[in-house]
Amino acid sequence: MSEDVRTEERRSDVTSRLDRFFKLREHGTDVRTELVAGLTTFLAMAYIVFVNPDILSATGMDAGAVFVATCLAAAIGTLIMGLYANFPIAQAPGMGLNAFFAFTVVLGLGVPWQTALAGTFVSGLLFLVLALTGVREAVITAIPLQLKLAVGAGIGLFIAFIGLKNAGIVVADEATTVTLGNLGAPTTLLAIFGIVVTCLFLMRGLRGAIFYGIVATAVVGVIFGINELGGVVGRVPSLAPTFGEAFGALPELLTVQMLVVVFTMLFVDFFDTAGTLIAVSNQAGLLDEQGRLPDANKALVSDSVATMGGAMLGTSTTTSYIESSAGVGAGGRTGLTSVATAGFFLLALLFSPLLSVISGEVTAAALILVGVMMARGLGQIEWDRLEYAIPAFVTVVAMPLTYSIATGIALGLLLFPLMMLFKGRAREVSPIMWVLLVTFAAYFLWLVE
Repeated sequence: MSEDVRTEERRSDVTSRLDRFFKLREHGTDVRTELVAGLTTFLAMAYIVFVNPDILSATGMDAGAVFVATCLAAAIGTLIMGLYANFPIAQAPGMGLNAFFAFTVVLGLGVPWQTALAGTFVSGLLFLVLALTGVREAVITAIPLQLKLAVGAGIGLFIAFIGLKNAGIVVADEATTVTLGNLGAPTTLLAIFGIVVTCLFLMRGLRGAIFYGIVATAVVGVIFGINELGGVVGRVPSLAPTFGEAFGALPELLTVQMLVVVFTMLFVDFFDTAGTLIAVSNQAGLLDEQGRLPDANKALVSDSVATMGGAMLGTSTTTSYIESSAGVGAGGRTGLTSVATAGFFLLALLFSPLLSVISGEVTAAALILVGVMMARGLGQIEWDRLEYAIPAFVTVVAMPLTYSIATGIALGLLLFPLMMLFKGRAREVSPIMWVLLVTFAAYFLWLVE
């Protein structure tokens, strides 16, 4: 038997095993399609590899270690999603949650980043308990859709505001609080170029538009001497500065402040994951006749384990990415897509030298345009019904204006039961919402003291 024949037989055997494990034929796909879909998903969300270290390094965390933690958390979480849940859904540290971690918890509340990592770990653990016990259904039902939409939109405005600030387009002002920055500054011009070119890529329907926008902006920054390129491929940075730091800070979580932080992390991750699962699964045709996702708990377990693993490595909450829809659009239907995406995240570890050119103005466009996408939920809020509009509006505007995602969520959840009570619809409010009202009222009273 010739070597070519033996090679072909081995290839056929591998293909057959992959087919059986991932049920490729059953889902109407094949190995090549799944691998292409995996690459497509990676390109659509690869921006997080550079944006996350840029955001978290503002807390004093080592950017190189965060870069490694981001790649590993994304690879591990996505691999679990592929092998355990068999879904074409990728995971990585979430946008919005990383901003909450850095700007609200660490820089806003003065919490050490090690303690914030401990809070992230515990939120993942609680998520795991909710997924395994089935309590998630009660929680999802308790929170009205209008507030879920408002939370997503508010986080979008918050991270867009951070992007505008990093770009130098919005700056502090003693008289008016904020004002327009110097649009002629080289770094600001670079950020504006990034916004324009990324918008162009998005308008043309380019998959991975945000990632390509970052690349184009970084290249222009190097050409004009705004940023200095330290290399392309290099040694993987050390994970030691962040690895395991969460565990030493676990005892510091026993405060009212940190309990609210943990709840906020859990809340945002919980509904972000649920929304992503439904949206991507519907696009892939994985929902049953009742609109439910079979084995959804496996996906939730994968998400919670990824969050715990990411916190141990040294990054903020790891969650399911809506960009997975790009891979589904390319034909991905099974966990093999996720396995391929995970492989590309591991490969990304070799490109750490590029961090030297991925500055705040380079990533500004990513923050602003992801914010635009998250704000689309505003159109679904019932603004003509004040019992929904008032808490939703307060939730949305409070996040950027108080520079705190937690404050926006707390105010919204506090106001909603009150508005329903004033409207004469108190019986329609879940007992869980009344518990949250009392909890957040106590929290704000504690802040006053």
